[in-house]
Amino acid sequence: MTTYTYDPATAFTGVVVKRGIAWVFDMIAIGIICTLALPFTAFTGIFFFPFLMLVIGFFYRWITIANGSATWGMRMVGITLRDVYDHPLSSQTAFFHTLGYSISICVAPLQLISVILMLVSPQAKGLTDYLLGTYAVNRDI
Repeated sequence: MTTYTYDPATAFTGVVVKRGIAWVFDMIAIGIICTLALPFTAFTGIFFFPFLMLVIGFFYRWITIANGSATWGMRMVGITLRDVYDHPLSSQTAFFHTLGYSISICVAPLQLISVILMLVSPQAKGLTDYLLGTYAVNRDI
């Protein structure tokens, strides 16, 4: 069981909405990065743009989470990811968190389960969060 160093009642306030806003921001950022990458694929990336979004999105999420325990979108809305010991995510945990997210994006029922879990769980934890013991918390705690 996780022992928090802060009040869980305020630490998770608004996290569901913030995760949603962060996701939209991150998808826009990934879309922009992919659009900027198109000339480097001789514009053939247009034909496999969803795959390009998946690959670039994977590295975007992994690198940003590993280097600050939050994506740019999460930082913008003031949330951060923590592991089961209430520490920022390591590069390895960030990799597995991103892998779990990517798999759930590719398998629609898993993504639906993840969203439902975020909406009903008191800590706004998605499926990958439950599997890894991670959670999102307000950064200004």
